[in-house]
Amino acid sequence: MRVTLDLVLDCPPDAAWEAVHSPAVFRAVSGPWTRAESLEPGGFPERWPGGRHRVRLSLLGLVPMGEQLIDLGDETRMLRDGQVARIVHDRGGPVAGPMRIVRRWHHRMAITALPDGRTRFRDRLDVGAGVLTPLVWVGFAVFWQLRAAKIRRLAPSWGAQFAGRS
Repeated sequence: MRVTLDLVLDCPPDAAWEAVHSPAVFRAVSGPWTRAESLEPGGFPERWPGGRHRVRLSLLGLVPMGEQLIDLGDETRMLRDGQVARIVHDRGGPVAGPMRIVRRWHHRMAITALPDGRTRFRDRLDVGAGVLTPLVWVGFAVFWQLRAAKIRRLAPSWGAQFAGRS
């Protein structure tokens, strides 16, 4: 099943692109509902370099949810309307603990420039958990809406936060 967001963000596209590559932003838009702890030597990098990174997730920092593999890759795609979309794919997914019931995972975040300098942010998660998929989908749909509120709130600060990085 699929969970989607289609938002207009008050930040430049380059800043949004850097934000979707930031472990700090990942943790900020996931919290306080979900907390992530890096399981890699040295902890979280300043910027996701692509490739694999293991994290331990907990609900509200109290209830263990298991381990997740974040497996990132970037793509640039020409859209039908002539726009260019920069897309981050996460093909990782849960690898241990209660979240392991999710057996199919593909998370995509697409960044597209708008004519007024703002950003169109499309966020799509495809998940599968066998017969439990509808129940899992409800949980992710609620989480995605909470996440959207945090993304909208934080996006105006990304221009200054990520200036000169793209």
